[in-house]
Amino acid sequence: MHDIAFIRKNPGAFDAGLARRGAEPQADTILALDARRREVTTALQQAQSRRNDASKAIGQAMGQGDTAKAEALKAEVAEIKQRMPEMEEQDRSLASELTDLLARLPNLPADDVPDGEDEDGNVEVSQWGDRREFTFEPKEHADLGPALGMDFETGTKLSGARFTFLRGDMARLHRALAQFMLDRQTRENGYTECNPPVLVNDDAMYGTDKLPKFAEDSFRTTDDRWLVPTSEVPLTYSVAGEILDDLAEPIRMTAHTLCFRSEAGSAGRDTRGFIRQHQFEKVELVSICRPEDSEAEHERMTRCAEGILEALGLPYRRMLLCTGDMGFGAKKTFDLEVWLPGQNAWREISSCSNTGDFQARRMNTRYRPEGSKKTEFVHTLNGSGLAVGRTLVAVLENCQEEDGSVVVPEALLSYMGGVSRLEART
Repeated sequence: MHDIAFIRKNPGAFDAGLARRGAEPQADTILALDARRREVTTALQQAQSRRNDASKAIGQAMGQGDTAKAEALKAEVAEIKQRMPEMEEQDRSLASELTDLLARLPNLPADDVPDGEDEDGNVEVSQWGDRREFTFEPKEHADLGPALGMDFETGTKLSGARFTFLRGDMARLHRALAQFMLDRQTRENGYTECNPPVLVNDDAMYGTDKLPKFAEDSFRTTDDRWLVPTSEVPLTYSVAGEILDDLAEPIRMTAHTLCFRSEAGSAGRDTRGFIRQHQFEKVELVSICRPEDSEAEHERMTRCAEGILEALGLPYRRMLLCTGDMGFGAKKTFDLEVWLPGQNAWREISSCSNTGDFQARRMNTRYRPEGSKKTEFVHTLNGSGLAVGRTLVAVLENCQEEDGSVVVPEALLSYMGGVSRLEART
């Protein structure tokens, strides 16, 4: 959600920010609607004030025996009461129209975000790790996985396309990755483990900018709840409507949950394999902090995600997303892309975003600085630490052997119950 006060003072800068996101200018439309709403609100307040004053004056007139004046005042009060429902409805309608317009506009990009139309405009910030030199032709995980327990056929039989059934040590490796990530983020990186619902209401989806824009990308139940696209939604919305303490230290939360996406905008992309599923798992990272801390918190969060890849020995690069490739609610985003030798390509495995006060305004989440009577909106951040399924894919492709087996990374051995290698199921 955007700050209407900022738009009033900086209409040109607001439209310039929208233009960088590929959006049409909106300041004139917003300000015209805002002026109409304020005019109606002022008229309504004046009518309410006059009604109250006239009601008091009726008693005074009656006490003075001025019946004619009292009757005139009664008629005036009756006329105001008759007009007020229409004025109140107009006020509500204009406020709703303004809110809806502001809610459909993307966040403005930070000054250091590069301009660009799509992923080709993203900028590589850094790389880590050496890509393995294979003495054989490495396979893609979709070719390597089935013999090791990655059962695409049964997943399709049970649920249709973009579902997978994991078996045996493959399922255990997937679980080990999630446990390792969760332990690392809580024990070493200071995040508080949470176990939130994965069914949420409209308010939670709206407050975290998933509604109204992304309704078609999510699954809705018959009782009007939503399956979460990521646990960013329940974790972030857990502080909705609150006035928090000074926030000298950011609130940091993490959760390992199922996530669900319809992939409505990804028809034909990654239909083969385990990269893009309707049901998947992530270890999510969420931070709530003061505005002046959010830039440093963004860097910290990204490093927490990078640490998982480094511990697993998986080569990756950090990308600063351009204006045309950032998510709707983000003001700045770092993507981490892991190297997949089977695909001979970098693929996204984590996205860490600073949304500024964009979500906080939608949720009405504020904090009170120490020694101040005034409150301010918090900043919210979210990131993957990491996407579990895509990390499994990266392990399979980077740690494969010529005989089709996969060596388990050393960091995961304590989670694997003595299994150090995935081998073909017999």
